[in-house]
Amino acid sequence: MYKKFLLPIIVCFALQNANAQFFENHAIYATTAGQAGNYFGTDLNLNYVYKEKYSVRLGYTGNIREAESTPGDYTGGLTDLVFFEFFKPYDELHSFNLSLGRIIKLNDKGSIRLNLSAGLGLVRIKEPTNWQAVENPAYLGNNYTYDFKEYNTLNFVFNPKIEFPFTRYYGLSLSPMVQVNKDRVYFGIGIGHMFGVLRSKN
Repeated sequence: MYKKFLLPIIVCFALQNANAQFFENHAIYATTAGQAGNYFGTDLNLNYVYKEKYSVRLGYTGNIREAESTPGDYTGGLTDLVFFEFFKPYDELHSFNLSLGRIIKLNDKGSIRLNLSAGLGLVRIKEPTNWQAVENPAYLGNNYTYDFKEYNTLNFVFNPKIEFPFTRYYGLSLSPMVQVNKDRVYFGIGIGHMFGVLRSKN
């Protein structure tokens, strides 16, 4: 009878011990940030840090800006009035990035550190094009029609982060970012949250 309970207890202790040993040298956490620059948007990342020295980051950034090709007299009509221009045409920049980095502690405790990282990504660009004026638009209707041009390209990402892991499980980050591809350049800065196991026990 006791054997039925003994095996689960042994397995439970073994897993707990393995988990503790793993996080002695490894940290895994998520970060979220709002970004502002020549585009506006969000930055979401899954981070892995080894021995508080080396980092790997898998991230997504989604950014928009007012479409640069928008005619000066464009109006969305009733849609703009009801939704405060939320559905107006935007230039969009969406990228999935993989970056490698080096952690530099800025204090002995490790509660302030620099995560220098750079990498490559796949970016999707979506922009309105082919604007055509509507000669007799309906009352409070759009006075232009347009199409969207969408395509993918490769991105270089440079995204150093100053991280503030106040506790082992929560912190804040300040992160300038530059994304460069053959068609567009994004630059901006983000302020965000850090959740998970932010620091190893060492």
